[in-house]
Amino acid sequence: MFLTFGEVMARIAPPANLRWGQVLPGSVQVTWGGGEANVAASLALLGKPVRYVTSLPPTPVARSLTATLRGLGVETDRIHWRDEGRLGLYFVEVGANQRGSTVIYDRDYSALSLAQAAEYNFDAALEDVHWLHVTGITPAVSEAACAANLELVRRAKAVGATVSCDLNFRKKLWNWRPGTSRQDLARECMSELLPHIDVVIANEEDAADVLDIHAAETDVHQGQINAAAYEQVARDIVGRFPNLSHVAITLRESVSADHNNWGGMLLDVAGDAAVFAPLNAAGDYAPYPITDIVDRVGAGDSFAAALLYALDEDRSSPVAAQRAIQIAVAASCLKHSISGDFNYVTIEEIQALADGNASGRVQR
Repeated sequence: MFLTFGEVMARIAPPANLRWGQVLPGSVQVTWGGGEANVAASLALLGKPVRYVTSLPPTPVARSLTATLRGLGVETDRIHWRDEGRLGLYFVEVGANQRGSTVIYDRDYSALSLAQAAEYNFDAALEDVHWLHVTGITPAVSEAACAANLELVRRAKAVGATVSCDLNFRKKLWNWRPGTSRQDLARECMSELLPHIDVVIANEEDAADVLDIHAAETDVHQGQINAAAYEQVARDIVGRFPNLSHVAITLRESVSADHNNWGGMLLDVAGDAAVFAPLNAAGDYAPYPITDIVDRVGAGDSFAAALLYALDEDRSSPVAAQRAIQIAVAASCLKHSISGDFNYVTIEEIQALADGNASGRVQR
């Protein structure tokens, strides 16, 4: 059984690529999203047993949210229902061409931000769990959420579970300690968490923002990625946290809001091997050119879920590491074609892309 823990929100967005000024007053799209819930949804869609724990208010809207998760196969029985607090929200405008997407958070006084660690029944949440996944987003919401996240991770390690963490630095969060910069607070809290982690996942910026570890010859804001440099980034992360078994990094070259080049790297510490995906016929790294992005939000979460899926199947050899990063990158590439946070794709579709079927032809 997998377990994920964190805040899930209502995602509110204008349809297509419209802006707020074009749709309000009027109709908007409401779906659900949140890093850890997105991973739970993907794992369930890939056929893995998965439980999700959060704190929610007992409202009809929040119950609709959990009904959606249950419909995907996610177990929600251990969710903490809390009378005080609200459902968090986030608002997203999907960008196009040279106009980037924008996110506005409305998470203050949410049920999860207020819930203390002692309010959760973490022992029940961890029953039959062999893998816990958390992120750097939930600790960024509030001091209480940060403490609860750390307590659950410690308990998971105590019962022998594998623990993975996506660093997921969010510069609009981490504002719960006045007088401390967001980046300094993130570095302090995540450095306390990472000694308990087995598998770290990051994007091309996270290592710099959270750990002050930088890739050579890289400027992510200009869309310039030196993929080879991320092997050293991963090794530097392991040098600081030798408890880690794997470090995975997504590699996004952002040409425009509609055109990204997408790939990833995985360092298998035991095998002392860094592997990349996708590869061309010569065996060299050659990222997927994604030229008509539907929605990039949740791509990193779909990468994390598929990586966990693959590592859970087999993590005993360099061959397994190569296949794991191929599956993770293919799953997250496909997510760019799916609207909303959840990655509604099948393992067969992921495997087909990982095996080189990238033509997008109609399947009859």
